[in-house]
Amino acid sequence: MDRDKALELLKEYNKEKFHIQHAITVEKVMEYFAEIENEDPKYWGIVGLLHDIDFEMYPEEHCVKAIEILENNGYDEEFITSVISHGYGICSDVKPSKKMEKILYAVDELTGLIFAASLMRPSKSTKDMKLKSLKKKFKDKSFAAGCSRDTIRNGAEMLNMELDELLENTLVAMQEKEDEILSQIEK
Repeated sequence: MDRDKALELLKEYNKEKFHIQHAITVEKVMEYFAEIENEDPKYWGIVGLLHDIDFEMYPEEHCVKAIEILENNGYDEEFITSVISHGYGICSDVKPSKKMEKILYAVDELTGLIFAASLMRPSKSTKDMKLKSLKKKFKDKSFAAGCSRDTIRNGAEMLNMELDELLENTLVAMQEKEDEILSQIEK
């Protein structure tokens, strides 16, 4: 797994800063969870980095076009299955089965919600965000309405994790990795 090549591939198919930032955020959150699970942070991170590889250019074929793109770039079936499982029930019929896939499924939408909540803060940062504030935004269905609360809840359930625990762990991951995420986006 070559992270630089994965990032180059991501940027070949994604030009908008928002999509690149989201991919890097999910990458860093996945690395955080891999460390907790004593798994390979680089592998988990690259799965997170490339999870939306096809979304910007092929939104109507999301999770379908990814298979072709990743196969053509030498990624194996196991990796591709992990990537497309994040779209289970939306754009993919591949149900997350591995712990990594379940985490990706759960945190994809959640990182978007946390990012949106951070933009509402005077600091524009996750670093001073509290779980209580995040929970309030989560309950407000009109806030970041595009972030599926059902997917986040389903992800927590798949992981046999309380929703609050998933919210807190993902928030902590984003807080700890925020500087790294921002430095990657500026490159």
